[in-house]
Amino acid sequence: MSVAPSSPRSPAPLPLGTDAPATCEVPHFAPVRVRSGRYHLHRLVRHRRRAVAAGLAVTAAALVAAGPREDDRARGHPVAEPVRQHRAVERVLAPVRIADGATVRLLRPGDRVDVIAAEETATGGDAQVVARGARVAKVPEPLESAAESGALVVLSVPRATAARLAGASATARLAVTLC
Repeated sequence: MSVAPSSPRSPAPLPLGTDAPATCEVPHFAPVRVRSGRYHLHRLVRHRRRAVAAGLAVTAAALVAAGPREDDRARGHPVAEPVRQHRAVERVLAPVRIADGATVRLLRPGDRVDVIAAEETATGGDAQVVARGARVAKVPEPLESAAESGALVVLSVPRATAARLAGASATARLAVTLC
């Protein structure tokens, strides 16, 4: 039997650290300095507006996070009654006869007037405001035969005020003042 020639041997391992490249000199450079937290404090003091804004933002976030939730009603104010929805005031057109026809000629549609009812002021009667801030809707052309009995004006007022105007015109003389 013949023995086969042995395979070439691998080289013996080198000691540790001998396979590293040769050392060279490190160039000189200025040291790196790390700023401390004190710098940030000085910057915040210089920029107060930013600091205040940041504080408000953190406070708002905390309030939102701690606020009442839908499932946690005990933390909020209890609801006694649901809020009533107010109806829009229904406005109506009310024709009103004003005692002084010359005053009515000064009015134009869109003007605001106060209507005053005067009861026998010559004998110590009372005068009171019946409608405040009524809007003039229309000023009809005066009739020549009705010049002595005053002039008509159409006012846009709430329904309750229209009823007061009708009642006052039956018992008193009405006058207007421009607002």
